Amino acid sequence: MKAPALLAISASILIGCGGAQTDTTAANADTLKVDAPAVAIYGDTISTEGAMAMAQFLTATAGKDSLDAKVECEIITSCQKKGCWMTVKTAGEEDMMVRFRDYGFFVPTEGLEGKKAVIQGHAVREITDVAALRHYAEDEGKTPEEIAKITEPDTSWSFTADGVIIRD
Repeated sequence: MKAPALLAISASILIGCGGAQTDTTAANADTLKVDAPAVAIYGDTISTEGAMAMAQFLTATAGKDSLDAKVECEIITSCQKKGCWMTVKTAGEEDMMVRFRDYGFFVPTEGLEGKKAVIQGHAVREITDVAALRHYAEDEGKTPEEIAKITEPDTSWSFTADGVIIRD
C-alpha cells in the first residue's frame, strides 16, 4: 500500500511541476519580443512612462530656471574616463549635459553614441565656465587643439539624473 501511495504522490508532483513550467513558458512567449531593444537602467529604477520628448522639455522650461522632469533623448557621448556624465541632443542648437545625482552611479564610457535614453531628475539653467568646459572636452577625448578653442563660458541646461534608462 505504501508503494501505490508513493507512486501517486510522485506522479502528482511531476504533473504539478510540468504544468507550472508550461504555464510560465506560455506566459513568457506572450510577453517576450524577439526584436525588442536591450534596456539598461542606471541609478534609481525608473520607467519610460510619462517621459516627454525633448521638444516638450524645451517648451516646458521656457521662462524657467529649473524643472523636475523625465525626458526622452538621444545620447551624443559620455565621459570616456569614468562614465560620470553624458551629453544629449536637444531640439535646439545646444546640447545638454547630464550628470548623476551625488556621483552615485555611472554609465558606460563608450558605445552610447546615438542610443536613446530616458533621464529622470532635475534640470537647471546654468553657466559653465571655461575651465569646466575644457575639463569635459578632455574627458571626452578631444585633442589639445580642440580644447584650446574653448574660450567662452556656456549657458545651457544641465540635468542631474536620479535614474537613466538606455536602450540599444
